[in-house]
Amino acid sequence: MAPAKDFESSLPPSPPSSTPTSQFDSSTHSEDSSCPFCHISNTFAPYDPSSPPSPTSPSLNPEATSPSPSTFLVLSTPILIAFLDILPLSHGHVLLCPRRHAPKLTSATPDESASLGIYLRLLSAALVRVTGVKDWNVVQNNGAAAAQVVPHMHFHIIPRPDLTGRRERFTSTMFGRGQREELDEDEGAVLAERIRGAVGEILREEEEDARKSKL
Repeated sequence: MAPAKDFESSLPPSPPSSTPTSQFDSSTHSEDSSCPFCHISNTFAPYDPSSPPSPTSPSLNPEATSPSPSTFLVLSTPILIAFLDILPLSHGHVLLCPRRHAPKLTSATPDESASLGIYLRLLSAALVRVTGVKDWNVVQNNGAAAAQVVPHMHFHIIPRPDLTGRRERFTSTMFGRGQREELDEDEGAVLAERIRGAVGEILREEEEDARKSKL
């Protein structure tokens, strides 16, 4: 039997984290006590993205962030965390951000920036696989004038289904104008599980492709 892979060996190549994955301590992360994304980051420990926990695992409990809104986690690494937007612009709308409180893109460290680049691609591929929507937006706002609502730097990954006749409304809502409906929690739980699974599949496929290319 082949030896089991450890967490680090299954991750895409990225700068090392200063937080060991097996000894997660939320107190080591810079935090703004009023920031909802810091609350999420400090609630959920990292897991191996190529082998996510069971959907019934307490480590993924959406209600762990109570009394704040439920959190439907799709990715949790030592550096980054990603979850479903609770006011989605479309089915599969995901937010990706550093664990550390970084108000704007220019606040991100080189390590965070490198990891964001890696996982923006992976999450985009996972969303295409899960939703079947082949077009999407990646949006990142900096400051209130640029429609940033939560002052913790984050990327929106937003699938763009066919919006014939509704594109202008969609774009207006994306930038803070217009109404958005709340995420259905039952739907969110199922969707988050599928996205976590797709991320794992893609990582395993790419690892196998890399192995074959070396033969």
